Amino acid sequence: MDSDGTQDARGTHANPVPRPAGPPEMPAVPPRPTRAPDGSGSAFLTWLRTPRPEALPGVWRFGHRPRPEQEPERIPGRQLLSGALIAFLVGWLVWSLLWNGYLGGWWVLPLELFTPDSWRENNDRVGNAVLWYGYYTLIAFAIMVAVARLGRWSEVWRRYGPPAWPRRATAPERPPTPEQDPAEWPQLRAAGAVDAAERLAGDARAGGMRDVDHARITRAWQGVRSGRHSLTGFTGAVLKDGAAACLHPSGERDLPTRLSRHDLVTGQVRLGTTADDTRNPYAYRGTGLALGPELLGTSLLAVGPAGAGKTGTVVRPLAESLCLHALAGRAAVVVVGAAGAGLGPADAYDVVVRIGNPESVYDLDLYGGTTDPDEAAAVLAEALVGDLADPHPGSDSRRSTTVLAQLLGPFRAVHGRFPSVPELRQLLDGAPGPLAALRTALEGSGQESLLRELDARERQLGHPGDVSGVLADRVALLDRPAFAGFFDTSGQSRPFSLKALDHPVRVRIDLPARGHADASRMLARLVLAQFTASVAVREDRSLFACLILDDATGVVTPEAVRGIQRLRSGNAGAVLTLRTLDDVPRPLRGPLLGAAGCRMALSGLTPWDGQDFAEVWGKEWTEARDITDRQIIAETPAGKALHAVRRVITGKAPTARAVTVRQVERERWSASELAHAVPPGHAVLSLTGVRGEHAPPLLVDLRE
Repeated sequence: MDSDGTQDARGTHANPVPRPAGPPEMPAVPPRPTRAPDGSGSAFLTWLRTPRPEALPGVWRFGHRPRPEQEPERIPGRQLLSGALIAFLVGWLVWSLLWNGYLGGWWVLPLELFTPDSWRENNDRVGNAVLWYGYYTLIAFAIMVAVARLGRWSEVWRRYGPPAWPRRATAPERPPTPEQDPAEWPQLRAAGAVDAAERLAGDARAGGMRDVDHARITRAWQGVRSGRHSLTGFTGAVLKDGAAACLHPSGERDLPTRLSRHDLVTGQVRLGTTADDTRNPYAYRGTGLALGPELLGTSLLAVGPAGAGKTGTVVRPLAESLCLHALAGRAAVVVVGAAGAGLGPADAYDVVVRIGNPESVYDLDLYGGTTDPDEAAAVLAEALVGDLADPHPGSDSRRSTTVLAQLLGPFRAVHGRFPSVPELRQLLDGAPGPLAALRTALEGSGQESLLRELDARERQLGHPGDVSGVLADRVALLDRPAFAGFFDTSGQSRPFSLKALDHPVRVRIDLPARGHADASRMLARLVLAQFTASVAVREDRSLFACLILDDATGVVTPEAVRGIQRLRSGNAGAVLTLRTLDDVPRPLRGPLLGAAGCRMALSGLTPWDGQDFAEVWGKEWTEARDITDRQIIAETPAGKALHAVRRVITGKAPTARAVTVRQVERERWSASELAHAVPPGHAVLSLTGVRGEHAPPLLVDLRE
C-alpha cells in the first residue's frame, strides 16, 4: 500500500516485512485458514451497537454508564431504614389520633368552610359518604406525603426497590436507523459507496465479520478519506472479498488465542477494575480500567517485585492488544523479553527473533538497518556503554561514538557492509593485521577523508583516555559460541531491522537471559536505541508504534530517557517494567518517572521505591475533620441526677462533640501506603493521554 518493499530498510531482511493493509493490494502470502467467527451475526451486531460513551481517561468505555464527578451524600442503610420506619409509625400515630378524635374536630373545619351544608345532610347518604371518605383520603394522602419526605422513602425505593434489582431483557431493543447503525456503515453510504456498505452489512448480519475485520476496514476507509488510497480500489476490494477485504499481509484475521478483553472500536484492552475505595475519585470507583494507544502514546512504566504480575496482567494483555491493532493495520509492535517469559505464542507474531537459539528463523540487525556510519555508531555506542557509570573512563557515549565511527566508515567504504562481531572486536582491539589491511584497501580508493579517520584511530590506540578497550570488552559479550550464527552482515541470514516500523508488523525478540545476562541487557539497550531512532524518521506516523520491554533492568540510560521523551511526538510509545527502581541509576529515576506519562506501582513495592512515586504524584488538598469530645458538667441537682442515670445506662459520662473541618495538603499516596496498603493483585496507576488529559493515581484490581 505504501511501498512494495523497495523502500524498506535496505539489506536488513530477505523478505519484505508485512506492510500496512490497503485495498489496492493483495496479501503478501496466501491467507491461512482462520477460525470461525466468535458467536453469531446477532452477537457481533450487539457488540458493535453497544454504547461507548465518552469517559475519563482509562475508563473501559464498552457499555460504560457515567457516574457523577462527586459522590452524593449517602446515608447508611441502617439509619435510612430505621428513619423510614420511625416516620411511618409517626404518620400512623397522627392518623390514629385524628381518626379517633383525640385531636379535636379542628381538622374538619376546612370541609365545613368550603362546602355547603346541603352536601353534609344525612338524607343523602351516598353523597355524604363520598364527601367524607374523599376528605379522609385527602388528609391521609397529605400525611403520607409528609411522612415520605421526612423518612426519605424515595431513597429507600431507589436503593432497595425494583429500580435496584437486576433486570432481564424481556424483548430485543429496536435496531437503530441505518443512519445511526454502525453495522450499516453510514460513513460509506454518505460517501457514495453504497454497494460496499451493503456487502459489509450483509456479512455482518450473516456472522461473517468479527471485530478485527471491522477495525481493519475502518482503518482502510480512513486511508481513503485521507487520500492514501483510492475509493475505486477500496470499493473493488470490499465487493470482492467482503469482510475479508484489505487483509493484513500475513493473511490472519485474528490471533490464535485471546486471554484479555478487547474493544477494537475504542482501541482499548481491559486490565482490571478500579477499586471501590475512598482514595479513588468517585467517578472511577467500580469502573473498568483500560488502556489504549491514546494513553500508551505517553509511555508506561510499571514497577513491582517478581511475582507481582507485571508480565501476566500488564505486558501480555498490552502485547495482545497491539498485535490485534497490527492485524487491523493500526499499529506496529515490538515485544522484547526473556525466552519463555510468556509473551504470547509464536503464531501471534509475524517475526520471532530468538537470539542464541540455532532454530531461530530471523536474525537481529546489529546496526539497525542504516547505511550511515555515524548513525550506526551512535546507536551501537548507546548499546555498548550507555549503562556505564559517569566515573568510568568509557562512560562517555560521545567518545565511544567517535571511536566506532572512525572504524565503521572506512570498513563500509571498502567492503560495502558493516563489520561482523568478530571483525569489529579485532578492529577495536587494535590488531595490526586488520587495521593494516583496511589501510591498504583505502589507499587505493582515493578516499583521503576516511584515511584521516583511520590515522586518528591509530594515534589514539593505547592512550589512557582511549575507550576502544572498553568497547572491545563489551563487543566480546556478543562474540560467543552461542551467538555465532547471529548478527551476520554478509547477507546470508534474515536479519530483522526496526526500520520496518513503517508497516503494521508484529515482532517478538527473545533474549538469552539465562547464562548471558549482560549480553541480554546490552541487546535490550540496542533495541530501545534503534526503536527511538527509527520512529523519529518514519514516513507514515499515522501508524502507532510501541516497544514493550518486559524487563528494563540495565536499559535506562540518559539517552534512553531523552528518546522516550521524544516518542510522544512521533505517535509512538514504550512500555517498560522494572522489579525495583534501584535498577535505575539514582540521577535517572526522577527523569524516567517524568518521561513516562503512565506510571504503575504494583503490590509489594519497597518504601524507598514508593517514595519516588509519592514525589512524582505530588500532593493534593483534602478535607480533614478533627473531632473533640468535651465532658458536660451539670450545675443543678436535677442535671446531676440525670447524668448519673445516663452514666449507669451507657457506661460513659455525658459529652458534647465538637467537629472542626479544615483544608490540609497531603500526599496522594504516601510511600508507606504504597508499600503496605496496596493489596495483592492490585496496583496504583496514574494516567496521562497524548492530548494532555490525565487521571490521578487510582487503586486498580488487576485480577478482575
